[in-house]
Parts: sequence; structure tokens; C-alpha cells
Amino acid sequence: MLTISAAEVDQALTFPGLVETLRTAFRDGAVQPVRHHHAVERPDGAASTLLLMPAWTDFNAAGSSANGHIGVKIVTVSPDNNAIAKPAVMGLYLLLDGTTGEPEALIDGQRLTQWRTACASALAASYLARKDASRLLVIGAGALSSFLAKAHSAIRPIRSIRIWNRTPANAEKVAAALRAEGFPANAAGDLEAELGEADIVSSATISTTPLIKGALLKPGTHVDLVGGFTPEMRESDDDAIVRARVYVDTRAGATKEAGDIVQPLASGVLKPEAIVADLHELTRGEKGGRQSDSEITLFKSVGAALEDLAAGIAVYEALNARQ
Repeated sequence: MLTISAAEVDQALTFPGLVETLRTAFRDGAVQPVRHHHAVERPDGAASTLLLMPAWTDFNAAGSSANGHIGVKIVTVSPDNNAIAKPAVMGLYLLLDGTTGEPEALIDGQRLTQWRTACASALAASYLARKDASRLLVIGAGALSSFLAKAHSAIRPIRSIRIWNRTPANAEKVAAALRAEGFPANAAGDLEAELGEADIVSSATISTTPLIKGALLKPGTHVDLVGGFTPEMRESDDDAIVRARVYVDTRAGATKEAGDIVQPLASGVLKPEAIVADLHELTRGEKGGRQSDSEITLFKSVGAALEDLAAGIAVYEALNARQ
């Protein structure tokens, strides 16, 4: 069994390559039960969340028939970790042989999650963002923010990346790291002004109060909602939902777990039939993406076990081939 570190995940993947791997994975499908979601109460501080995400299929990274793989990701989300300078999200990914169940690889789950989450957003944007989208606003300065900036830059001609965070110093830290890698990134100060100028708004926070005000979005904007993963969390307001054509990664996950979808459904602001498509339907050509340069599109991602499996297989095959 291979033990694969975060650095090795970085060596094995590219943003354009993983976007295409995920495109194939969503088109071909996999067995992915709705993830197990458990609250771990603590006597002091915020509760942690335990997520178990299994999936299995018979495709390899190239999409061809193989013996198949089984995978399961174990993730904990502990909000209080931010106060002790540790990531809120921790995780491991276990990849198994699909026929024998033999362990094949134990992969750094945080890094795999960062890659596949960002590339799933970029995959959605390949259908939903304007072809000429050049100004990207990233809301949140957590570990995922730089991955989102790089993934969106891989599929659209991004010439300006703005990073906004409640703590400006954290936004500048992310922007500086991106600049050091050659990306045109700067920290943003006025969120409302930035919302009115962005072509793509990508938000990765655990906010329970909407940060994205739909009334401020200009025509043609694509909104990418990544952070909220419980019914209580919400990054966009009702105006954003009303003004946009709404898409999700998976209907089963988004309509049960994502506050940005669950809350508008409960209030009647969003009708179930108004969710235009999920990534399965987009990649198979069953439903259409952006219809015009003037419409606003909104994509809500909660994460799918299929994404982890496809990314895990891609990492395993790339590194196994080098041995």
C-alpha cells in the first residue's frame, strides 16, 4: 500500500488534467451513497463534524474499464482549530482494489479535497462562466482559496484575482503567495464594490450570514459557492438565488446539506424544478449550461464522493506508474 503525502498529491496532479478527469467521472458515474454526516459534540467549544464519504466504480483515471476501485474519505471539520493555527478540515483517503478490497493507497485527505473541490468548481465554470471571464473574486482566505484561484485560472482567461477575507492580513497572505507563483492576485478591501465588478465570484467560507448580495452582481456573473456544507450555513442571499440560473454538483447532496439551496427551497424562494442541472447532466449534455453572456449563473458545491474517488485513482495511478 502506498502512503501518499500532500506534496506527492501536488506532484501527481495538474488543474487542467484533474478538471478533465472529473468531467469523465461525472459523465460515466459511480456508486456514491449520500455521505454520512455526524455531529461530534464537545463539552467546550464548537462541535466538530465527522464526514464519511464512500464510493466505488469500475473506471480508472483515463475512463477506461479496469478492475475498479473502492474509496472512502474520512473527514473532520473542527471550527475551533482556526484559533490554534490548525486547519479546520482534516482528513484521509483510503483507496482499495475494487475486486479484492486490498488497500492500495492511503492519501492525504486534506490535499486531495482541496484539489478535487477546486477542480469541481472549475468544471462547473467551464459550462457556466462566460468564455471571456477575466476578473475573479475569491471570498475567504482559508486553505482552499489559492486552489480555487488556480483552478479557475486554468479554464478561463483570468487577468485579475482579488482575495477578500474578514481579516485583511489573511487575504494579503494568500494574495502574496499567489503572486509569488506568477498569478495576478491582490487583497480586496470593499466586498460590496468587488461583487459589482467580478466576472466570477468563488466563495469558500463557513459563514451562516450571506456574504454575496445578489442585488450587487452585474449581468453575466458566475457565482461559485463552495464553503457552506450544512443547512445552517449560507454564503449567498435570496436575491442571488432569484436572479440566477441555479446549478448544483449533485441534487441529492445539495438539496439536503447545502444551506444556500435548502433554505431557499424551504421558504419557497427556490422551486425544486428551478435547479437547472447537476454536474452529471451537464457533462452528459442532458441539460444546458450558460445561455447568454448577460445571465447570472450560480453553482452550489457540497462535494461528492465520486470526486474524491476519481482524484484518488488519478493520484494513485500517476505515482504507481513512476515506481
